[in-house]
Amino acid sequence: MANFLKTLIENDKKEIKRLEQIAKKIDGYADQMANLDDAALQAKTDEFRGRYQKGETLDELLPEAFAVVREAAKRVLGLYPYKVQLMGGIVLHDGNIPEMRTGEGKTLTATMPVYLNALSGKGVHVVTVNEYLATRDSTEMGELYNFLGMTVGLNINSKSSEEKRAAYACDITYSTNNELGFDYLRDNMVVYRNQMVQRPLNYAIVDEVDSILIDEARTPLIISGQAEKSTALYTRADSFVKRLKEEEDYKIDLQSKTISFTEQGIEKAEKAFNLNNLYDLENTALTHHLDQALRANYIMILDIDYVVQENKVMIVDQFTGRIMDGRRYSDGLHQAIEAKEGVEIEDETKTMASITFQNFFRMYEKLSGMTGTAKTEEEEFREIYNIQVIQIPTNRPVVRDDRADLLYPTLQTKFEAVVQDIKERYRKGQPVLVGTVAVETSELLSQMLTKEKVPHEVLNAKNHFKEAEIVLNAGQKGAVTIATNMAGRGTDIKLGLGVEEVGGLAVIGTERHESRRIDNQLRGRAGRQGDPGVSQFYLSLEDDLMKRFGSERIKMFLERLRIDEEDAVIQSKMLTKQVESAQKRVEGNNYDTRKNVLQYDDVMREQREVIYKQRQQVIMEEVSLSEPLLNMVKRTIARVVDSHTQLEEAQWNYEGIVDFAGSVLVHEDSISQEDLKGKSAEEIKTYLFDRARAVFDEKVEQLNSPEQLLEFEKVVILRVVDSKWTDHIDAMDQLRQSIGLRAYGQNNPLVEYQTEGYSMFEAMVGAIEYEVTRLFMKAEIRQNVQREQVAQGEAEPINEAQPTAFEKVGRNDPCPCGSGKKFKNCHGKGL
Repeated sequence: MANFLKTLIENDKKEIKRLEQIAKKIDGYADQMANLDDAALQAKTDEFRGRYQKGETLDELLPEAFAVVREAAKRVLGLYPYKVQLMGGIVLHDGNIPEMRTGEGKTLTATMPVYLNALSGKGVHVVTVNEYLATRDSTEMGELYNFLGMTVGLNINSKSSEEKRAAYACDITYSTNNELGFDYLRDNMVVYRNQMVQRPLNYAIVDEVDSILIDEARTPLIISGQAEKSTALYTRADSFVKRLKEEEDYKIDLQSKTISFTEQGIEKAEKAFNLNNLYDLENTALTHHLDQALRANYIMILDIDYVVQENKVMIVDQFTGRIMDGRRYSDGLHQAIEAKEGVEIEDETKTMASITFQNFFRMYEKLSGMTGTAKTEEEEFREIYNIQVIQIPTNRPVVRDDRADLLYPTLQTKFEAVVQDIKERYRKGQPVLVGTVAVETSELLSQMLTKEKVPHEVLNAKNHFKEAEIVLNAGQKGAVTIATNMAGRGTDIKLGLGVEEVGGLAVIGTERHESRRIDNQLRGRAGRQGDPGVSQFYLSLEDDLMKRFGSERIKMFLERLRIDEEDAVIQSKMLTKQVESAQKRVEGNNYDTRKNVLQYDDVMREQREVIYKQRQQVIMEEVSLSEPLLNMVKRTIARVVDSHTQLEEAQWNYEGIVDFAGSVLVHEDSISQEDLKGKSAEEIKTYLFDRARAVFDEKVEQLNSPEQLLEFEKVVILRVVDSKWTDHIDAMDQLRQSIGLRAYGQNNPLVEYQTEGYSMFEAMVGAIEYEVTRLFMKAEIRQNVQREQVAQGEAEPINEAQPTAFEKVGRNDPCPCGSGKKFKNCHGKGL
């Protein structure tokens, strides 16, 4: 262990030495840049871009580029980065985290790597914890970037899609972490290329990186929507299928537990719902409801697959026979069963897209961040994000007086002591920043101070714009500010006139946070840039952290000293160390929780990347999707044939294959069992694919142009993929919530989730290919077919030219060719 620590310390020293050498090189350009006039300094940007295009790397451009930004900052902002800020900038460019104390000028430090990386033209994202900081920094630092010929964009929630697209197209984009994540998810739900707002994720600098990548890592970003807009369709579909007869209107394949309409059943549905073609694209939702109503009524069996208790449909676990409380069938099947049983049909919100910050930020080509407190979470940054934490020396030595914790027996005695301390400091004019863990604590303290007639401001992170203003004034003489520990991050507290003489800013913590990092963040508000300051934490045996760890041991210690409880107070370095060891244990538990969340989300990440990549390929395709679509048809045929030819040849289910071919590939009466008998399984596959290919070619011939075919292919694929994918996400979400119960059966929930999640994904891919095949082969190609965004349930107005295809002809209408036959028995065969 000692050798490991020694290696770490030596590595840090080596790294600091390397950074100092590069900072010297930057310094070497200082006079050269100072001698350039504004126009010549600004011309450097185009020069750097040209050199980059010709093959010079950003690393090679770094010393000169940093020197240019340094000189420009002096002229535009009146600020000149110190050597330690140059060092911090280099660490950021390397894709790591410089730990820089509060007040060391992190915002200015970031300008140099931001400028350097923006020269590539691929975009740089500066990520902040709230919209106030994003707005402030984009305005203030934007002056510097604009001076150097860079474009700056601001991406906040209130912006329209067009404004967001423009912001992302800029060289440098300021945004919050939430907005970036949601834009990514929304971009992967659009149906036209021109609706996307983001470019590929290139380089991000995350301000307050510990807050975003550690504290918020457990909370996934979720886009959800109403699963179904109305329950009426479930009732109508249920009422209709209850009137159908087996063999006559529908056929059940017991082997695969699937069910499908016969030709007669399709005609009955078209008559009942007043349709020309049940499988037309506009009837996708109805078809889905009818399919699920068939399954609910004729495949799902009461008291075997499910039970009805207290007017609710409850799923029965097939393996244990127990009721799976809280679980629901996905894809609308649960509602279809509720309609069948006549109980209340519940509306559901459905998770349509989700991602954790951990997985979102790991998609950037390069990721870095800034904070004053990251060293305590160094292992997590390294393991999860592959980022190193480098401690940057302060520009001036820290002279703040960090006092040992004070321990009181009760909350009451602790708060009385805190108020007394504040009162005394206020009388001598020393500004005080009081840090609380919870909002209610800040309000309690505020009431106590009001009673004592001590004027103060309360800041509990509810209003970011007001927050910064309050924090800015927190260093003035006699100012008393109560804040939750995290409030005001990113805003410097500058000391007012005469404050140094009374001891600088005093920081008082009313209890320890479960993370040492948060406590260090609070302490770091005082003593910036060599200013005087003091920090003091007040604890009690009734604090949450003390109740959870070590309060019994300390109580015994108090009893041994025989101190009267009312007056008892302990101040000891030993106590501080004990509290910090308790915090380490809590941090370890929290890290394990975040790691666990990530392991589960990694299962979804792999699936998400596959679907999003293929979906983008569909949207971006400009020539033809016929080949991938025909491959889907081929794989669907292979799956069905394989499932029906598993036994000896004499027991092959030819009827099931013929039913599939009739309901999905070609006209129902055009293939018989005799056509298949005597063929091997591979020959059956080839035969069915050739027949499907003939139908496909007929459709292609009917179109006026390849553009119309491409648009129709896109409509079919996107509609099916989006519908099935959102259902799959919701099903995975439900699986995740219930999987923990597997631990009772001595099974590892994570392994079970990975295995079951993979099976569900494979099943979804099969379902997508089956549905795309059925829709494409059976739907009529018609004019003005429009892509729909599943998440919204309605098509957005699109600027791209819409395709023109066949005028719609009903299946039972006379064929337009003049043969006198019905369209479905003539040129509509197989459509």
